[in-house]
Amino acid sequence: MPPPRRKRLEVKHSLIASPAPRPKTVQTRKPADYPHVPKAQLEVARRLTNPAVMGPPLCDELIALVRHVFTEEEAEVARHLRTLRGRTAAQLARAARRPFDQVQPILDRLADQKRAIAATGPGARRLYRLLPLVPGLFEMILIGERFDDLSPWHGRFAELFETLYETGYLANYRSSAPMVRALPVHQAADVQPAAVPVGQLEAILDRFDAFGIGQCQCRTAMLATGKGCGAPRGNCVAMGRWAGAGVEAGWLRPATRREVLDVKLEAEAAGLVNWMMNVEATRGQASCSCCRCCCYALRAVSEFNVPGLFEPPHFIPRFDYARCTHCGRCAAQCPTAAIAVDPRAKTHELLAERCIGCGLCRAACGAGGAVAMAPVARPRRPYRNWLSLAAGAVPGAVRNAWVAWRTR
Repeated sequence: MPPPRRKRLEVKHSLIASPAPRPKTVQTRKPADYPHVPKAQLEVARRLTNPAVMGPPLCDELIALVRHVFTEEEAEVARHLRTLRGRTAAQLARAARRPFDQVQPILDRLADQKRAIAATGPGARRLYRLLPLVPGLFEMILIGERFDDLSPWHGRFAELFETLYETGYLANYRSSAPMVRALPVHQAADVQPAAVPVGQLEAILDRFDAFGIGQCQCRTAMLATGKGCGAPRGNCVAMGRWAGAGVEAGWLRPATRREVLDVKLEAEAAGLVNWMMNVEATRGQASCSCCRCCCYALRAVSEFNVPGLFEPPHFIPRFDYARCTHCGRCAAQCPTAAIAVDPRAKTHELLAERCIGCGLCRAACGAGGAVAMAPVARPRRPYRNWLSLAAGAVPGAVRNAWVAWRTR
């Protein structure tokens, strides 16, 4: 039996609401603080601290994670990788001053077996890149792993990542570009189907002819730490070229459009938030289905009050207080703890900056009819492509880098 779902709400007297934001506990260190850590592993850790990719500061938790993922031999090669500019095995062999026939197997082990680095392209032209910690390395390592088949290495990775996440380092990234957008549940979207045409999952799926389904990395990781929930896990979806690459590599199973719709409807019925990457790309796309107790993006909002990763909502809830009984079901279901209800005092509050417009509050209210989803006046459209998303991220990345530099 799966563990019961963990609570991310606080019931104080009769108030149903999110607890106060958790404090950051991360302790920034200097390279000199780690005289016994091999230089190669220390260099990989330093590359992962880059604020441009929302990296944590150099700290004990990051060092422990890097030393688990990269052996000293692997780090000797990985230290020469870059996040944006890919390098061939031949180039990396020269940079590492090691024979090509030693470097190539290390790179392929990291890319294909551990999935700890990115690799694209065929044969000798295959380019290798260092993945950001999240989103990136965390998702790739776990997306192809079923909880029942997790190796001890994967289980330890999940524990170390959770330890690093709980330091609250993501609280430094309040100015991040909105990388994802929530898809309103059908009960909400059907009220105003023309309000957000890009928000309809069926219309999005029509752009693609290849689909793959994998495991939810967040719920798998949390189960490995003994803190997971019983929500369905096989509902992470890739589309287009991303699906083809994932299926070919074996970490996604091929699926039809109908299967994708079915798993997303199952996720919605289980109270999960379906969301997409915040671009209208047609070559590759991805969609996750997330719970408030395990999803690291939703937890960043509810636990550390960092809502910047989500696109501002296209729908917002409107409450009919003549019908509202202040039962608190909407607050209990809200994945970002954006609603606070006091059944005894008959008060109701919406924290608009946390609302992602998913519509789960309306679904929770059900026949009560006290919640309706109203379209916003001028919703922002998703970015046209990945290049425009990267450009849109520049101002926030500069602000984040400044904050990170000051705190480090």
